[in-house]
Amino acid sequence: MFSNKLLITGLVIAAAITIASCSGDQEKKEAVKEQPVNVTLSVVSSANVQAVLASGQVEAMQTANISTRMMGRITNIFVKAGDRVSKGQLLVTISDEDMKAKRAQTSAMIAEAEAAYAASQKDYERFNNLYKEQSATAKELDNVTLQYNSAKERVNAARQMRNEVNAMLAYSSLTAPFAGVVTQKLAEAGGIASPGVPLLTVEQNGVLQVSAAVAESDISNIKLGDVASLQIKSTGKIIQGNIIQLNPSSQFTGGQYIVKISIPEADKRDLYAGMFVSVSIPLKENVKQVDGDAVMVPLSAIVNREELTGIYTVSNNNTALLRWIRLGKTYGDKVEVISGLSNDEQFILSAEGKLYNGAAVRVSSK
Repeated sequence: MFSNKLLITGLVIAAAITIASCSGDQEKKEAVKEQPVNVTLSVVSSANVQAVLASGQVEAMQTANISTRMMGRITNIFVKAGDRVSKGQLLVTISDEDMKAKRAQTSAMIAEAEAAYAASQKDYERFNNLYKEQSATAKELDNVTLQYNSAKERVNAARQMRNEVNAMLAYSSLTAPFAGVVTQKLAEAGGIASPGVPLLTVEQNGVLQVSAAVAESDISNIKLGDVASLQIKSTGKIIQGNIIQLNPSSQFTGGQYIVKISIPEADKRDLYAGMFVSVSIPLKENVKQVDGDAVMVPLSAIVNREELTGIYTVSNNNTALLRWIRLGKTYGDKVEVISGLSNDEQFILSAEGKLYNGAAVRVSSK
């Protein structure tokens, strides 16, 4: 009996110690949790846009998709991707037996039409003389004249058919339209070539430019000859180019205007078509991004939660307050805030710890 009482007393003491320990740990966690996070604030201000920023790609100034106008079996493809080719070099041959047979047929048709034309010409000359001597009627002369003109047109039609066949035969041997590099091989020998379907892609050798898409709101601020700064994303290399072409329509480019920018010859080394480029076109005068003041904040201050975008501000109780905002266009390391934040408001630029909605904060500097 006495032993049972001791056991019960021991269990009660152990439970009390455990509860006290848990309570102490909880108090420690709450104390740690309540430690304010040191943050740095910044003030939203209006900003003028000093440059038009866009994304682009390095591309060959001239690109050709090699295709044929005839259907036939591909007999040979003499190049592969990466091969350099010269102007006029034979690239692809296509079986042309069918077209050669048609050419033989048209040659026979021409011979037959020319024989009929020669006979009708003699009849026309004879009846013309008889009509002058009043030995043939006007109706007889008209009939012979019609036969003569019809035979003449049949000769012309047969010759045009032969010209068409010869033009098609020219597409049985495909050559390079200019000196360049084969960038794509889209078919193999033994396959069937179809009219208009590319077999190879050839890009002009060493002649590169940058193609960039510019928004509708910016295109009016850009002129031919303007200087553009080009940063190659893969290497970080920065070069200077000039705008050489402005596409006046955005109908087929999703509302974006295509701008072509030249690349100096000395800077083309180690550049390849397809490389991504960040384009910056300085403006001669600062331009407002939107009507009124453009609210710009650093990209580093933006918080993404799935499909929502926000920024932390500080409440009156010195706690972090996540404000949902809507963003506009990005300009370098800054982005435009369309709604949710106004001028002269403060936001958290950086924090020394993890922030969450309602976290206690301590402003270290402004």
